[in-house]
Amino acid sequence: MAKTVTVIPATINPLTRLSAFSIQKRRTAGYARVSTDKDEQFTSYEAQVDYYTKYIKEKPEWEFVKVYTDEGISGTNIKKRDGFNLMIEDALNGKIDLIVTKSVSRFARNTVDSLVTIRELKSKGVEVYFEKENIWTLDSKGELLLTIMSSLAQEESRSISENITWGKRKSAADGKVSLGYKNFLGYDKGENGGLAVNSEQAVLVKRIYREFMHGKTSCMIAQELSSENIPTPSGKSTHWRVSVINSILTNEKYKGAALLQKSFTVDYLTKRMKTNEGEVPQYYVENSHEAIIPPEEWEQVQKEFVRRKAMGRKYSGNSIFATKLICEDCGAFFGPKVWNSTSEKYRRTIWQCNDKFKGDKKCCTPHITENEIKEAFVKAFNNLFTEMDEIIENCRSIADNLTDCTTIDNQISELEQELEVITEMTHKCIQENASTPQNQEEYLKHYNSYVERFEETTASLKALKDEKLLRKARGEAFDDFINTFLKVDSFIEEFDEELWLATVDKVIIDKDGTLKFIFRSGTEINLKEESYKK
Repeated sequence: MAKTVTVIPATINPLTRLSAFSIQKRRTAGYARVSTDKDEQFTSYEAQVDYYTKYIKEKPEWEFVKVYTDEGISGTNIKKRDGFNLMIEDALNGKIDLIVTKSVSRFARNTVDSLVTIRELKSKGVEVYFEKENIWTLDSKGELLLTIMSSLAQEESRSISENITWGKRKSAADGKVSLGYKNFLGYDKGENGGLAVNSEQAVLVKRIYREFMHGKTSCMIAQELSSENIPTPSGKSTHWRVSVINSILTNEKYKGAALLQKSFTVDYLTKRMKTNEGEVPQYYVENSHEAIIPPEEWEQVQKEFVRRKAMGRKYSGNSIFATKLICEDCGAFFGPKVWNSTSEKYRRTIWQCNDKFKGDKKCCTPHITENEIKEAFVKAFNNLFTEMDEIIENCRSIADNLTDCTTIDNQISELEQELEVITEMTHKCIQENASTPQNQEEYLKHYNSYVERFEETTASLKALKDEKLLRKARGEAFDDFINTFLKVDSFIEEFDEELWLATVDKVIIDKDGTLKFIFRSGTEINLKEESYKK
């Protein structure tokens, strides 16, 4: 008896999950992306949105959902593409059957991202149509073609990235300074493409520098600006962060110079940036543009950072006298206290030991007024001035000794060579373990010893480099002291704020209320004895 075969037609499309006999329209969305926010690209962006809106609506078999968009976003990574990610989410949630886009490169320049996303959509019966390449992802040949085109798009992105990087490095080598003007306080883009001072913002920059040198911490300055509702450099918020203040205070561009290539792109796909620690060349350009802060003042601020760090305790201040007045009895800083704060007539600020009433034993040092501090400074400085020639000579000798880092440089060189040897030995250890069967306990023992040795050497190297920086800063402080001292050609008659900031290291107050000034030259002036000690 002959076999009889009856064909039962498929009723469901295995790819689209729709009925094979259904006249149901496919819910279709468009995707448009431009990689920059330049005007010409913006025009392209508007054109894309308009085109796909009309294109989808003209197809009787398609039902228009919307056009998802990303503006000024790179295609090398999908993480920051909000429009793209929303589209994929909607598609996976059953709101979209078909996605139409211009080309593979518009969809994603990263081969892995492109294939993973397409396969994820395919598992839900969602198709993507790439118009330029005429690729339908549910077609049997679609994934092969997509792999090839995605790889080409990724390679194109790599080439573009290398060209941009080369252009930036060429500009840096030529001394051309560029920055993100929208997020940079104090400068606008000038007519010639350089930095032009924004006079309104420059006032704020000068204020930040002035208040820092008057004793305030970065935290205090940030809180003060936030309370006044002053916009941050980005203009998007009035909440100032300490890191922003520190960045302003340490950025060399405010003194008219520029250090180029502080960071560089590690991966063109992820756009991950890394601080330049010597991997690529840096370029330091002096007098590259108009300064907002005089170079001498900027350098003073950097030394003040070093001074506060070297104190060994947390700095806290809001005055030019902060952290400079020290109690001889307990070693604590003096802090300001307001007496008769409710009375305008009798209100005054006095300074007393911050730990005076802490613990069982009351601190013996008395309080002191700001006028008394100022008068004592005038007297101490004039005493110092009488021995100017000898003090300057001593300062120069000390500065020369501090800046002579020959021994430290030799030690640094030895440690750097040692690190190279340890690194080579570690790599050799790993390679041997990968190629030759070994006792893993012995291998880990050797490997961990190399790692431990590397970490110890690195720590020693850092300590030496920090010491060198500190010696250099102290040596420069002596030079600054000399230069400041030489500008004074006679006894001073009244308190000079700038002179105080430039010359005084600390003032020790004893239980009798006597002040001992220790100047940045290392010279001590004890007003009780009215004598100086070198």
